[in-house]
Amino acid sequence: MRSISPTHRLILAALAGACLSLAHPAVAQDSEDGLEIGDAPAIMPADPSDAGAIERGARPSSSTGDANRLDRGDRDATPPVTKGAKPTKGDKPDDLQGINIYLRMGAPLPDLPPEKPFEGKPDEAYGAFQRGLFLTAVDKALPRAQLGDPAAQTLLAEIMSRGLGVKRDLKGAAFWYGQAAQGGDPAAMFKYALLLMEGREVPRDKAKADEYMRRAADAGNGSAQFNWAQILVSDNPGVRGLTMAMPYYEKAAEQGIADAQYALAQVYSALKDVPPEKKARAREWMLRAARAGFDTAQLDMGLWLVNGYNGPRDYEAGYRWLSIAARRGNVVAQNRLAHLYINALGTAPNPVEAAKWYVLSRRAGLTDPALEDFYLGLNEEQQKQAIDLANRFRRT
Repeated sequence: MRSISPTHRLILAALAGACLSLAHPAVAQDSEDGLEIGDAPAIMPADPSDAGAIERGARPSSSTGDANRLDRGDRDATPPVTKGAKPTKGDKPDDLQGINIYLRMGAPLPDLPPEKPFEGKPDEAYGAFQRGLFLTAVDKALPRAQLGDPAAQTLLAEIMSRGLGVKRDLKGAAFWYGQAAQGGDPAAMFKYALLLMEGREVPRDKAKADEYMRRAADAGNGSAQFNWAQILVSDNPGVRGLTMAMPYYEKAAEQGIADAQYALAQVYSALKDVPPEKKARAREWMLRAARAGFDTAQLDMGLWLVNGYNGPRDYEAGYRWLSIAARRGNVVAQNRLAHLYINALGTAPNPVEAAKWYVLSRRAGLTDPALEDFYLGLNEEQQKQAIDLANRFRRT
């Protein structure tokens, strides 16, 4: 479980009631074309328990839910399909209700793409740091830092904040991050903005934090671009904030920030005035976030494919993405996967496997009356096999 400060909770609570999101039909619908198995979530709120929920996109955490809705990610569910239901084509959703992307801050992001080869003069301090010679890096960086070199100041701050070869010193690291931020180093401006938001090693100062975050974003720091977009959404609820944030999500997404890719897919889907050529890329951005290992994007990608949202239906590909998310512990994906096994969508019917995934999601607190009825309709041996498979999954 992660936590955030009371100040951030107030910000998140304010955003939750004001921002837009994308909603899908919440009931299974029968027709001859396909099957709506549940909502395609909008940007999912992070578990509001991470005191460090500032730096990057937070991963979802467990919570209980009602089977009549989906809590935008990996915890609640919509009414399930019924046993034996025929594939149907659900109504195309186009209503907007409340997108909540500021809550995605908190957990580490994937590594950025490789940088272009450096052709300038080698930096001896950074070279020593990269080789793990941390004391040598300190010896070479300290004189430069004392003379006002922002890059050397940032390096010292990083070494001190992580305790690499020296005693960990968060106060000292904050000092050097502040010096480097004043000198215009993008990475330092981003880090110092986080410190100003947290208010631990330096006094909390939202105005100064916002200024440094904006400057770091405009200087090209991908993580700052994503977080500045989050701040814009928080401070300007609704379509206006999302429109202001979109260029920063785009820049961060292009740099490989999975949370930004996920956010961009949802923003492109949700905003009516987005150019058609950008709307056409919504599924592409969701797919890139899913491939980066973001389990909420994997869930959404599976649902989009199964429900035919933002592109054609593809039950087999949807099954694969839901399987990946389910095996990573995404509770909603586990619930949806059970429905796919029952209705033979993208996979062969398998009542024991369906029951296994239902048992796992039920243990996590996700209720589903239709799946409960399905489970109770199995014979005793099938139930025993499902429980055994669920127990093995949890152990591994």
